[in-house]
Amino acid sequence: MRREGVHLLAYTDLREWIKRLDKAGELKRVREEVSPYLEMAEIADRTAKLGRGKAAAGGPALLFENVSGYPGAKVLMNQFGSERRMKLALGLEAGDSLDAIAERIRELIHPETPVTMMDKLKLLPKLAEVGGFFPRVIAAKDAACKQVVHRRVEDGGHGIDLLKLPVLTTWPGDGGPFITLPCVVTRDPRSGKRNVGMYRMQVYDGQSTGMHWQRQKVAAEHVRDRLRAAAAQDAAARVEVMAATAGGTTAASEGAGVPATTLSRVREGRMEVAVAIGADPATTFSAIVPAPPEVEEYLIAGFLRGEPVELVRCETVDLEVPAHAEYVLEGYVNLGELRSEGPFGDHTGFYTMAEEYPVFHVTCMTHRREPIYAATIVGKPPMEDAWMGKAVERIFLPLMQLTLPEIVDVCLPPEAVFHNLMIVSIRKSYAGHARKVMNGIWAMGQAMFTKCIVVVDEDCDVQDLAEVVLRTANNIDPERDIQFTLGPVDSLDHASRLPNYGSKMGIDATRKWAAEGFARPWPQMLTMDAAVKAKVDAMWKRLGIE
Repeated sequence: MRREGVHLLAYTDLREWIKRLDKAGELKRVREEVSPYLEMAEIADRTAKLGRGKAAAGGPALLFENVSGYPGAKVLMNQFGSERRMKLALGLEAGDSLDAIAERIRELIHPETPVTMMDKLKLLPKLAEVGGFFPRVIAAKDAACKQVVHRRVEDGGHGIDLLKLPVLTTWPGDGGPFITLPCVVTRDPRSGKRNVGMYRMQVYDGQSTGMHWQRQKVAAEHVRDRLRAAAAQDAAARVEVMAATAGGTTAASEGAGVPATTLSRVREGRMEVAVAIGADPATTFSAIVPAPPEVEEYLIAGFLRGEPVELVRCETVDLEVPAHAEYVLEGYVNLGELRSEGPFGDHTGFYTMAEEYPVFHVTCMTHRREPIYAATIVGKPPMEDAWMGKAVERIFLPLMQLTLPEIVDVCLPPEAVFHNLMIVSIRKSYAGHARKVMNGIWAMGQAMFTKCIVVVDEDCDVQDLAEVVLRTANNIDPERDIQFTLGPVDSLDHASRLPNYGSKMGIDATRKWAAEGFARPWPQMLTMDAAVKAKVDAMWKRLGIE
């Protein structure tokens, strides 16, 4: 379909997406026998770094069709690993811009105020469009993910064996094989809203995995809400439970200050979880977006697709999953059960060390006939997630501007692993404005993890890192223009003084005003006369210099 001058090509499932990649010349079928133990990861890593530094960087998507040790299995990797594929994944044509989706978001959150009756009538199609994004639940018989159902022996089935999936071990020091591209579905116990997140899952055995719910992620908050509920109406007990469990990530023990009855309820509690692997690209991408708490990821996926996501109810848990996913895992986590997870070679370029996380117990596994396993690899950037992060940056800029309208643009360099550095240009309006923006960003959802923020004036192109370095190096007096603060940091930050808690740095690289105590004249930046530039532009090819 075509909407507001932008092509929106919704894919029903992963297989339609693969066909599109093939037709666009973006898919490489690997028929050589390759092992999911390290070999696929090495091939994907080299592929992701092809053309590094060039406009068309990122090699093709990879479909491994001869998986060593897994006869008949297929594995898709690097599906998002270039700017062009990221556009195609979100329903855009190669000539479209990711900013086109940002413009659609702006129109939704900043509609023109209707004045006349005709203006009001013009808003009706937009309201109808939003209504068309909500997911719809379909019958199990129409859901491709239900074509094959595996139940536990104790439930009358023939058993579940996750070890039959071609799950990758991506780095030599990894603690085992990890599911790396899952859509993990949980439900908010207070609001009933579903959350879809992407958390790595270490496969322990045929029926259980780790669940890497970092402390500040939404699913971890769902666990905390259940822990608080276990404390009933006793506010003091809720405080003790949070302190004793480090915010729901450490098993409470006897003598931790938690009443014995509360401790018993915590240990007996469980939370239902479902996992979809191999969904359509927009749904998979929606699992990583920093959605506002009140907005479901399924709704975001529908917005990106231009069509609602079809869901189906699970067999053994009260959750809904993408109906046409390749695999669906259903099960639960026990609130009082943790197990060592890791190490894992992470997108920081370093190993994340082993730590205790919840255990996911699988009660049912469903999949399509001849399922395709979808995976990704993270490591030293740039890798596939660099393009996913860039899409998040462009698409969700309008939501940042909704809270901080003075922001002109942002850049999250992949080399800084997104949360370690944010460059922001602003329309500076008053003394100290840059510092106000820094604090606003640190108070904004997942942006709270940002380790370093650099603020520049609106005339600086934040996507031009050479320009940013020039401005920053020349515009700051370090003692005056750098500020430090303490707060939560990403769980993957191995340099912080404590796990999940450390310092952040803000750099004010804007022009300094007299109102900020700068009394000397501020020099102008060098720019050539516009008429001279135009004349040289006209003769440039004739000069034969390049």
